[in-house]
Amino acid sequence: MPKLNLKEHITSKQKKQSYVNQMFVKIAPFYDSFTVFFSFGMDRGWKRKLLEMVGLRGEESVLDLACGTGDITFMLARQLPKGSAVGLDIVPEMIALAEKKRISQGVTNCRFECADIMKMPFPDQSFDRVTCGYALRNVPDVEEALREIHRVLKPGGTFHSLDFGHPPNRLYRWLYLHYLIVTGSIAGVLLHGDADVYRYIPESLKLYPGQQRVAEMMARQGFEKTGFEEFGGGIMAINFGTRSAG
Repeated sequence: MPKLNLKEHITSKQKKQSYVNQMFVKIAPFYDSFTVFFSFGMDRGWKRKLLEMVGLRGEESVLDLACGTGDITFMLARQLPKGSAVGLDIVPEMIALAEKKRISQGVTNCRFECADIMKMPFPDQSFDRVTCGYALRNVPDVEEALREIHRVLKPGGTFHSLDFGHPPNRLYRWLYLHYLIVTGSIAGVLLHGDADVYRYIPESLKLYPGQQRVAEMMARQGFEKTGFEEFGGGIMAINFGTRSAG
């Protein structure tokens, strides 16, 4: 598989998805351990906060986007004794790892599907809740993805998105981005012989709208009660919103 140019592809709506797909195929076997390392172990706490904010009662149908190897999907499923969770990811290698975990853990109230967030294979108003971890930053068009997410939500349903954020302090933001560049480059070389593999994170973050603008985009796409909660001075955030019950 030929190496794709990082900046050329992530700045193009037409080319970005092919770069993201190739990158995640490469990192799939290392995804869980790298996420823990890169976040100094804070990743699990952020995901637990996401689950807390979703506020499941136990009987909902839930869709987890860009599910990767299924961490958030399994956390959701454990709180759904009378409901079910679907994990969706565009990378078959991620879905295969998630399914292997599902079988080994004996989880029966969730399933995994390989599909594109931009064109999901679900009817309108299919889910009570939609979640995602590190998904919106990777789609080719954030507004279009939010429109599709709004489509599959039932009236009164909620959407919660965990992702890297834009710290409001400019010096802090500069230091944060350079930490991601340096550590990502080192990890890419050590694990894959390619510095660009994890340099994608800071480069994609430069183009990502950030928590404030994502909240504004959600409002434009018909979400109500939009907002976000920040962590670590804004380096991470959970955006949220509700589809109108009317």
